[in-house]
Amino acid sequence: MLMMMLMANASEIGVASHYSTKTGSKTASGERLVDSKFTAAHKTLKFGTLVKVTNLKNNKTTVVKINDRGPFIKGRIIDVSQAAAKQLGFHSQGIAKVKIEVVAPSKQKIIKK
Repeated sequence: MLMMMLMANASEIGVASHYSTKTGSKTASGERLVDSKFTAAHKTLKFGTLVKVTNLKNNKTTVVKINDRGPFIKGRIIDVSQAAAKQLGFHSQGIAKVKIEVVAPSKQKIIKK
């Protein structure tokens, strides 16, 4: 399976979904999921990366911080928090075709053991 790593100024187009209500559960980064924060899950981007998400149907945008892994459903490229889905105008639909663009790469250092 080919995994694409988005670099600064890179973009990807695909389907976004949003988390169901799981406030308080831990994300892959160890942070707690808070529905009111603008966070997201991506398969390969480093935790802490800031990503601009644009809903291609209505042109609404928001910026989210990657703090989790996923989505794990074929064809989906990002899972966003409920707050982000509402801002993007697809909360009630559940999914939307989006463009994602890295606006600020993570500043986290990779620690090798």
